Amino acid sequence: MRLFEAIVDANHHLSPGELQAKLKCADFTDALPLAALTCIDPRLNRLLPNALGVSEEDFIWLRNAGNIVTDVMSSTVRSIALACAIKKAREIAIIGHTDCRVASTNMMELTNQLQALGVDRSRLPENLTQYFGLFASERQNVMKAVDLVRRSPAIGPKIPVHGAFIDIKTGHLDWVINGYQTSPSVISD
Repeated sequence: MRLFEAIVDANHHLSPGELQAKLKCADFTDALPLAALTCIDPRLNRLLPNALGVSEEDFIWLRNAGNIVTDVMSSTVRSIALACAIKKAREIAIIGHTDCRVASTNMMELTNQLQALGVDRSRLPENLTQYFGLFASERQNVMKAVDLVRRSPAIGPKIPVHGAFIDIKTGHLDWVINGYQTSPSVISD
């Protein structure tokens, strides 16, 4: 069993209410550390990395609002690439979550909230949906992010890029995309 398969398996064997997955990290030293992109939602603080069963030393946690990746050469992909090149991450996981506020925020609501903060709309890019990366489906957002990271020339073809989804209440982790089964040649441009 490979690293992320073992992570999902260990997570699925958690008892109700248990938050610490029992992963034997020593069995996966060649696949660690793991770089994970998640949302900034503070509710994730109590879940990760425990729900993954990965120790702090073996977990490179990258975060942005909505775990959004906007382009194959975005600053988020740059950070992931540096986590692999400098911090030696061997696998990447894009992890979305239930009840994401970014997914439930529409453009009108966001514009009103920005105005309430004193942000002048005329100083922002014309296409706010594209700029902020708003999305309607958390799972679709994970799939898009995995696709963009996988297609990035800054990410080596030897690094699996997984997509996963975590329940914010229970810590239950599910596959969205198994990066071992998806090679760069399978993903279309």
